[in-house]
Parts: sequence; structure tokens; C-alpha cells
Amino acid sequence: MSLEENAETLSDFGLTHNEAKVYITIAKLGLVSVGQVSKGSKVRREDVYRMLPKLQELGLIEKILGKPARVRAIPVEDGLSILIKREKELADKKLTQLMTKKSEFLKNFQAYRIRPVEKEGVHFSLISQSEAIINKGLTMIEKAKKVIDVVTSRYEFYQLFANYAEAVRKAIRKGVKVRVIVDVSAHEDSILRIIEEYKSSLASFNLRYTYQPSSHFMIVDHEEALVATSPEPPLGQNPYLWADNVSVVRLMKKYFEDLWHASVNEKTIVTKNAFKKAPHFISKLNPTNHVIFLYESTEVKHKVLFEYVKVGLQNDEAVAYVATEENPNHIREAMKRFGIDVERNERTGALRVLGCNDFYFIDGKFNAQTTIGLMRKMYDEALKKGFKRWRGVGEMACFFEKSLVREMVDYERTLHRVLDLPVIAICAFNTRMLKDYGNPINLYSELATAHGTVLFTGIDNELGRIEIRKA
Repeated sequence: MSLEENAETLSDFGLTHNEAKVYITIAKLGLVSVGQVSKGSKVRREDVYRMLPKLQELGLIEKILGKPARVRAIPVEDGLSILIKREKELADKKLTQLMTKKSEFLKNFQAYRIRPVEKEGVHFSLISQSEAIINKGLTMIEKAKKVIDVVTSRYEFYQLFANYAEAVRKAIRKGVKVRVIVDVSAHEDSILRIIEEYKSSLASFNLRYTYQPSSHFMIVDHEEALVATSPEPPLGQNPYLWADNVSVVRLMKKYFEDLWHASVNEKTIVTKNAFKKAPHFISKLNPTNHVIFLYESTEVKHKVLFEYVKVGLQNDEAVAYVATEENPNHIREAMKRFGIDVERNERTGALRVLGCNDFYFIDGKFNAQTTIGLMRKMYDEALKKGFKRWRGVGEMACFFEKSLVREMVDYERTLHRVLDLPVIAICAFNTRMLKDYGNPINLYSELATAHGTVLFTGIDNELGRIEIRKA
């Protein structure tokens, strides 16, 4: 980084830009004269003389007596610690002053209440800003006296407890009963781990699952409700309606109770038949969905991806399957055993089974724009042949085998940005390859972000756990 860039960063620690330049120059040059500091920092000599006492007072530099007088800096790490401590002390002082002023203001403000304020009526409020929505929910939870009822999705469930975890704990300690209904298609073991943390110390937390998709909403003490105007995540991205109107709250309360009685507990959800959710989920995929699929065994891969292919063929869609972990002939044979009429569908153009060199590595080289161009070409050809839509699935093992993981991530990001065609795409990853990568957690996070619609994961050969989430 240049001197200017370093000074810009250091200015966040409470120094002016020029003070930062002077300190950095002294720290780099060692024992120096004022003239040398001025020349190295490009700050006028008279300004350097003016700044040195402050830097010395802060303890960042030391003045060495002699002719000419020279200065040197303490170690930069120690200097930054001093600046951080100083900023903390200033912040603490500011907070103390604000708390004092708050008390004074509230005291003076009460004096203006010359006459009783008329009781306010019921309200409806549309809240658009994310921070305002989160703060409104937090205020409702903090005010709760009896019960908090929440209907949410898996994605919003994590956001809910990221923002409100401590407030929910405090509410339950006060005796507030908390009930949460989560979309069953969003079930994932980590939800249960969070719930277990609550159940271990707080017995008034109850979780159930519903098969009925619903928008996110929260009701507190049967008196006020906060309702999302759209079922799409994340929490706070779309406007929320807040109301304390009795009729509206009663309506939401009745809906919650109906949903609660029709929902099931986690013991019903956590079964060996979790794979049964996959076909239902796959059948609900919509055009422009970009999906990441992680699997640990060939059996699971075949079950999920072949079901995806089968649904597409049954819907009169053209389907392309890019095989890289197995060769195309192995995939064709496995599809036949699964019950797909490979020969007939290939003959009509409904099915294409390709190898990595047919789609990803044309002439032995990978080019994201070339691959995306091939996808567009297949889409156009499918429509010309009379198919309703086009869907594709690509095994991504070849990128790991060729050590092109970064190129693959860039491709996924590009694909997600330009995937404006009404097509469905699944990118399949073997979790073993993710685990063997140098930084699997960061890679997983990047891939999840690059696939904006959903993620579902098979964890064992029987798909004993399946996760479906919006990213």
C-alpha cells in the first residue's frame, strides 16, 4: 500500500491524515530529523513541527535530544494499541455524557407535559427500512409479557436468532412463552442444535414444522403483529406491516393457531425417509432457479439428479446433463436403471448427456462466456424443437481435478448474474472435494452465495439429512 493509502487507514484510529503520514514516515525511517520527516511524508516542515508535540503526547514518538534534535517512533503495534485504547476511552466518555444528557433531557421533557395526553388509537404502520424493521421486532420482544408467536422460514429463522437471541432469552426468563413454526422444506439439523441450546436452559421454547409455505410474521401478547409483505427473504429486505388493530391481530392469531395445530414436531420430521422431500422440492423448481447440490455418494447423486432429469422430461422440457465425475456412458446406464428411457429421449432431442470437454473445456480450455454461450444455444434449440423449457445439470468435479476452483467460483458468480433465461440449472458438488480444498468453509460460503435460490444437501447414503434453503 502507498503512504496515502496507509495514512487513510490509520486515520480511522483517531489521527488526521497528515498526522498519520508523519507517524508512518517516522516509523519507517527510524531515528530521523524534522527535515527528513517532512521530505518523506510530503508534509510541510512547519506543519511537522506543529504535529510532533501531539504525537509525543500520545506516546507514539519519542524526542531524542541532540543537534539537530531527532525523533523516533515506538513499535507500530504498540502505537496502534495506544490509539485503540484512546478511542475506547473517548467513546466511553461520549457514552457517559450521552447517558447523562438522556436523563436530563427526559427530566426536562416531562416538564412540558402540561396536560394529560389523550389515549392514542390503534395504528397501522408500513416499515420499509431494514434496520427499522429489526428494531421494531426487538422492541416488541422486549415488551412481551405473556407470549411470542412466530411463523418463519429457515433462512429468516437464522436471521431472527442472530438479531434477537439475547432478547428472546430474557423474555423467556421473564416467563414469556415462545412458539415458532418453521417451513418444513427448510428443515436442517443446525436448527435443532439452536433449539436444543434454548431447551437446555429455557423450557418455554416450542418449535414445530409446517408443510404450508407462509410469509414471516410475529405476534406478541395477542396485542400487536409484525407481518412481512412478501415471503421472499432476507428479513427486512421487503416492507413489513405493523399493527395493533384488534381485528387484524385476532385474524393473524387465528391463522397462527390453525397452523400450529396442523404442524408437526421435529421428531416427526427427522426420519429416515427424508429423501422423500427431494422429489417434491425438485418438482417445485421454477425457471431462473440456480441451485447448488452437495452430495457424499454416487447413489445420492443419482437419486436426486435423475429425479430432476425425470421431472423435466415429464414436463416436456429439454434436459442437458454434463457428466464430469463419471463418464457420459456410465450416466446413461445409471439413468436407464433409474427408469429413464435414454435412447428415446436422446433420439427426440429431449435429453443430452455430455462430457466435460463438450461443455466446460472446449478445445481443452475453460472460458466462462463460451460455456454460458453454449447454454443459451441449447436453450434456443430446445424452443425451436417445440420443448416448453430447458433445464441443465452440471457435475463440477472436473474443476477440482484441474485445479481451477477459483475459475469455477468466478463462473458461478457470472452465471448467476447473467442467468436471465427462463431455465433451471443445478450445479452438483461432491462434498469430499470441498473438504479436500484448502479453505472449504470459505469455498462453501462463496458457492452458496453464487447460487441465489436454494441449497440442499445429502449427508449420508440414504440422504439421512436434507437441507433446502434460500441463499
